[in-house]
Formats: sequence, C-alpha cells, structure tokens
Amino acid sequence: MEAFKSGEKVKKNLLGVVKSEITTLEKNINTENLPDAEVIKILNKISKNLKETLSQADNEESKIELSIIESYLPQQMSEQDVRTAIEQIISETGAKSPGEIGKVMGGFNSKFAGKADNKTVSIIAKELLLTKI
Repeated sequence: MEAFKSGEKVKKNLLGVVKSEITTLEKNINTENLPDAEVIKILNKISKNLKETLSQADNEESKIELSIIESYLPQQMSEQDVRTAIEQIISETGAKSPGEIGKVMGGFNSKFAGKADNKTVSIIAKELLLTKI
C-alpha cells in the first residue's frame, strides 16, 4: 500500500499486476485467500518473465521490477544447501536411480517449495541419483 500512497510508479504498477494475477487465480479456483505457496508461484513466474526480458534487452525498469519481486520471494537456498537437502530426501525416499527423480523432486518441493530453482534441484538430483547406480 505504501507504493500506492507514495507515488512510486514502477512499484505501484508492478504490485497492481501481482494483485491482478492473485485475484484472477482466486476466482479461477473459487477461494478468497490464496495459499502462500500459490502466491510464491505467481511471484516466481513474474520473476522468470522479467529475467527473460532482461536477457533480451537490458532495460532499467525491468531491473527495478525484478529487485522488487525478489524482495517478496523467500531467501533462495545455496547450491550446497540444496545438495544436502536432496541427499537427505534420497535417503528418506530410498530412491536409487534417475527413474525415481519424481520421488525426490516431490519430497524436495513439499519441504522447500519456492526456496530453490527447480531446474537446479533437478540437475543436482539427477547427478546424485546417477552416483547411486
């Protein structure tokens, strides 16, 4: 609300887009309060789109928007923390081959949703499962 009152145009417009996305999803799934995990998915989607925009054209407004969105996202886990968590999940699930990556990804996402990029998680999980063979 501060952005709307203080006149921060970029932040105001971006938060308006986020609010609109949340409202649309709430209507689509017929709920009044979207769970935090769903809001994080929306923020991650917007963040990903902004990163793609920046990779194509380096513009200042997109950089500002990305920093705003990232300030609302949970702190991302380090690669070593992801690796440690995946090792623990592999142990817990008994996964022994890359064919069981679904078990590992599901276990990771149930405990650490939104705290690491799924692509990174998948790469590390595959690497660790290949060493189990």
